[in-house]
Amino acid sequence: MTTDPARAAAKAPSLATQLHATAQCVLAVEQGRSLSDVLPQVASALRPGVQALTFQTLRHLGAARALGRLLVQRAPAPPVQALMHTALAVLLGDAQGQQYQAHTVVDQAVEAAKQSRDTRMQAGFVNACLRRFLREREALCAGLEDDPVARWNHPLWWIERLQQDHPEHWQSMLLASKLPGPMTLRVNRRRADRAVYLQALQAAGLVATPVGEDGLVLATPQPVERLPGFARGHCSVQDAAAQLAADLLLEGRTWSTTDRVLDACAAPGGKTAHLLERAELDLLALDMDPRRCERIHDNLRRLGLVAEVQCADAARTSAWWDGRAFDAILLDAPCTASGIVRRHPDVRWLRRSTDVDQLVAIQRQLLEALWPLLKPGGRLVYCTCSVFRAEGAQQVAAFLGRHTDALLQPSPGHLHPGMAVGGGEFPDNVSGGYDGFFYARIDKAAP
Repeated sequence: MTTDPARAAAKAPSLATQLHATAQCVLAVEQGRSLSDVLPQVASALRPGVQALTFQTLRHLGAARALGRLLVQRAPAPPVQALMHTALAVLLGDAQGQQYQAHTVVDQAVEAAKQSRDTRMQAGFVNACLRRFLREREALCAGLEDDPVARWNHPLWWIERLQQDHPEHWQSMLLASKLPGPMTLRVNRRRADRAVYLQALQAAGLVATPVGEDGLVLATPQPVERLPGFARGHCSVQDAAAQLAADLLLEGRTWSTTDRVLDACAAPGGKTAHLLERAELDLLALDMDPRRCERIHDNLRRLGLVAEVQCADAARTSAWWDGRAFDAILLDAPCTASGIVRRHPDVRWLRRSTDVDQLVAIQRQLLEALWPLLKPGGRLVYCTCSVFRAEGAQQVAAFLGRHTDALLQPSPGHLHPGMAVGGGEFPDNVSGGYDGFFYARIDKAAP
């Protein structure tokens, strides 16, 4: 049975409807809400298109805000402003080869304004502002060059911190953070051989490239339903940077079920599962959010893996620790998530500069609480999905200064977003590279 393209197009949501829903998502982010909470509330038929448009808007939000200030003398009401930012960001994206004609975006943005009582009376205003942008686009965009927030589409404090932390790479890091990250799979070696699974992908018409020990980078992102054997646990979606955790924790020795391992702050369970796919372990996974603990259970069930999962605050050891020391600890600590803004473009606009110091204090508390639980001769892997040195190299240096029995081992350190995987394994970064991460393995001196 074939589908009539005309009938399919007629059933597809209009661009106006998508812009209206996108503007609501953008408004929610500008009011401090996470997209992880907002997007699930969008109707399922609209969600793919709205997510794509919302991501595009947030990746151009600094420029869209600056243009909005140039186009109007007084800021309109927040719902109107969010629609303006959305339309301007889509128009900016159109210059980079997006699918919509500029006049179509303007017409549909006006129709989107008419769909809500909060914006209906301002449809003419939206039309006038956007048409002025089309007429004066070149001059208006030239005026943004001296505005770093508009140029780099990140908050000023974020830009300045990157300049300080990574003086040779800050520009490439900001540019990489504006692009979508690649879709990377982790093959479950307990249920599939990577070479065989790669053939299964090819048979399904999907192109992929090996990365690391267990990874495959897809040339084009796909719904997980298209991945062979996904429901049967043959693979998971996990960035190449996140897959390094298991490599670093397990390398250099043979493991068994007598080895007790802690995965602190474990949800949603990707690193937990990777450890169990690679080795037989007595593994305890902790997370303080009951809903996120359910995600750990769900992931382990799909992959055919078993671990003890507890809902607890890892820093409050008296509430959950049974007194048996661990041979290894993985601490994927709460952080700013500044390294994964390719996948979570709302993070840059939700974070505040004060968040860094608060999260550094939490990371220090976790390190101090968990270090006594590690056996002499054991190892702790500390990681964050952050590119800020305060949450990585500086945090570890301070910890080493406080603990004479802590021995830093060769570790990846700071990985930049978009950095080529494997030290040049993918020339010209065709894979999309790593997410931004920090890794340090710290061994406890034997007595």
